[in-house]
Amino acid sequence: MAAPKKGRKASGAPGRPGRALALITIVILALAGGMFASGHTTPRLGIDLAGGTSITLKAQNEPGQPNAINKTNMDTAVSIMERRVNGMGVSESEVQTQGNDNIIVNIPKGTNSKQAREQVGTTAKLYFRPVMTVTAGSPTPDPAQTPKPNPSATGKPEAKATDKATPTPSSTATSQGRAVTDALKAPTPTPSGSAGSKSPDPKATPTAPAPDPATKKLQDAFVALDCTKPAQREKAGDGIKPSEPTIACGLGTDGKTWEKYILGPAELEGTDVKKAAGTFDTQRALWKVDMEFTKAGSEKFSKTTGNLMKQQDPMNRFGIVLDGNVVSAPSVSTVLSGNAEITGSFTQESAQELGNILSYGSLPLTFKEETVTTVTPALGSDQLEAGLIAGAIGLALVVIYLVLYYRGLSFVALMSLLVSGILTYTIMALLGPAIGFALNLPAVCGAIVAIGITADSFIVYFERIRDEIRDGRTLRPAVERAWPRARRTILVSDFVSLLSAVVLYIVTVGKVQGFAFTLGLTTLLDVVVVFLFTKPLMTLLASKTKFFGEGHKWSGLDPKRLGVKPPLRRSRRVSAPTEPKEA
Repeated sequence: MAAPKKGRKASGAPGRPGRALALITIVILALAGGMFASGHTTPRLGIDLAGGTSITLKAQNEPGQPNAINKTNMDTAVSIMERRVNGMGVSESEVQTQGNDNIIVNIPKGTNSKQAREQVGTTAKLYFRPVMTVTAGSPTPDPAQTPKPNPSATGKPEAKATDKATPTPSSTATSQGRAVTDALKAPTPTPSGSAGSKSPDPKATPTAPAPDPATKKLQDAFVALDCTKPAQREKAGDGIKPSEPTIACGLGTDGKTWEKYILGPAELEGTDVKKAAGTFDTQRALWKVDMEFTKAGSEKFSKTTGNLMKQQDPMNRFGIVLDGNVVSAPSVSTVLSGNAEITGSFTQESAQELGNILSYGSLPLTFKEETVTTVTPALGSDQLEAGLIAGAIGLALVVIYLVLYYRGLSFVALMSLLVSGILTYTIMALLGPAIGFALNLPAVCGAIVAIGITADSFIVYFERIRDEIRDGRTLRPAVERAWPRARRTILVSDFVSLLSAVVLYIVTVGKVQGFAFTLGLTTLLDVVVVFLFTKPLMTLLASKTKFFGEGHKWSGLDPKRLGVKPPLRRSRRVSAPTEPKEA
């Protein structure tokens, strides 16, 4: 008799269902307590539900690079844009490609959309170019405000290094912030600073003693450039390669006066900057951008500053050119390498923004803003309401089916669905501040689909119990014997669903990932609920209640309704008397 008992125990022992139910109760209370303690009692909503801004950017080929728009460059651009937006502290943004040459950027409500639009679309082509000529535009600053040659009070931006050798500030006056009309007439200074003995020729270019057609064209463009007009500022230097001289505009140190420059070929590029950050200098009470160069960049920067320090102002300065605009033009008085800083008329926002852009690199393509769409919260609330209505309808249909077909067992299924819903809601609410999870409309769809997946697990278990009862077993052993068979089926089914969710999350982008994430999360929770709640609850009901234990007709486990036939009675065979054996 011992062998059958061991076999029955191995096939599905009751175990201790109270412990499993206590464990899942503790988990629910802990998650709910954490949710209320954090103050995030509702899941964070995505842009399609809470509202926000959607930006469509169209890629454009660079001059001389007709095949620049390709998958590699588009993927690189998406990666850089994501890092830029995340650098602003936005964790719910979406950046994805659409077609071959479009990028869609979705930014949730509450983000500085203007700043985000500037950062994601900024190409951030960074070059360090030597200054050949600079002159101020309109309005012209008061000459009385021209910075004096005081190393500690100069009004021009400076480039400084944090190497062992501390650079000495230049003691010559700067042309930054005032008109430099004579620079257009003066020939190019020699490295020693001698200007020669010839009288200045008004038609001479600042980059060569004898003008050639290309230089003449550049000079004419420089003279015609009006930096006070935004259209001209944007087109200045269009089509110029990094290896060629160019013209550009930039704000003076007062932040109001526009200046125009003739700049030499690029000596360094943005790729030579390893990292950059906007920081506040407490000693000088100003915002600056600290830069750290790569090894190759340090060598180039050292060579460039070594050449510039021998020049006279303004040719001892280098222009830091970002997307065709001079953001700073510091003077150089010593050889610099390693680290450097950019100072000027920075605010906290502009310094941190420039540091953010420099840190994450320049885009491989130029992008044009095609459309900007604002999604209002009203539209999002309508979509959320429609999604919730669809979920309620789906849940109602599942409940009706369970009640009509499984009767009393529907109580177990509904309690399991309730537990699964509580776990899903609390985890989603906690994942918002933890990892930036945002509940969007596809995620709501994933939760609705999960209702059917979870209910399917209960149905598998109930049918296995019914099969055991049809075989003539009572409820308690039927519950335990049915569990190993149902468990294997449930695990295989959930594994397939989880695998599908993982693959979908990896190969897709944007909002579809919300669907995949929710589907995967609810699939995992289905396993937890079935193992720690549904099975232990069935064990208790089978052993502690007469309604289920005795197979009431409304319990869903009535043997008669399940078609169980009474076992056939075998007639007793009367054995014939045997004659005693002879000894």
